[in-house]
Amino acid sequence: MKPIIAVISPGNMGAGIGGRLAEQGAEVRTWLSGRSAASAERARRAGMNPSDERGIAAARFVLSIVPPGDALALAERLAPSLRAAPVKPVYVDCNAVNPGTAARIAEVVEATGCAFIDGGIIGGPPTPGGKGPALYVSGSDAARAAALISHGLDIRVLEGPIGAASALKMSYAGITKGFTALGTAMALAATRAGAAEALHRELAESQPALLGWLTRQVPRMYPKAYRWVAEMEEIAGFIGAPDAGAPMLDGAARLYQRIANDAAGEQDDTGALSAFYRDTK
Repeated sequence: MKPIIAVISPGNMGAGIGGRLAEQGAEVRTWLSGRSAASAERARRAGMNPSDERGIAAARFVLSIVPPGDALALAERLAPSLRAAPVKPVYVDCNAVNPGTAARIAEVVEATGCAFIDGGIIGGPPTPGGKGPALYVSGSDAARAAALISHGLDIRVLEGPIGAASALKMSYAGITKGFTALGTAMALAATRAGAAEALHRELAESQPALLGWLTRQVPRMYPKAYRWVAEMEEIAGFIGAPDAGAPMLDGAARLYQRIANDAAGEQDDTGALSAFYRDTK
């Protein structure tokens, strides 16, 4: 029989990972309650089968891949079905949450009798012919996730407790997405002040690698900005003390909310950013 693996939900990352698992012979279940028609279509294209909570709880693994602000609520909603399952799945929280949030999710899941694995995804969704992202895992049951390697996932087991994988994800995303926020803020400020062209020329001359990275990353951020709001808040919580830098990431969260609103509306900011970070190659 095919192993059953549940992936919630079929966003870009979830559908990509679900598709990779299905390609490698797994039966992939997902949950479409409250999801859009676009999500349902992504799931269909990825070979993911719609299921209810009971069917999700019957899987061998449950991979939670949702916006970070939804991660705890998902575990709480699935808890009754997980508790009732005669054979317990392994619950892998793959979300961009800080170690404290991961610990709260673990409490909910472990109270159902299920094993809990803390996870952190680094990299983009799997693409045909590509390796796909790394899924770092930690906790006393982390080694059990190695079974997913044979189904096409790049599993990397960390020595450490629940929270170690989340700490790695927070640190990595704080650098990459935090720097994207900085490049966004300064390009917009330069544009408002009439210094955009001069700044672009100077970056091209003295910091070409930095400009090239931002030119790739900033425009790709627009459709993701709404999801990065809660992620920046989680990273600020991970940093903790204000004098250690937490307000920087809180500020990034507010900036990403502004970009998300603009991308869905007038597109003044995103238009200015696209003009600044134009690909001149």
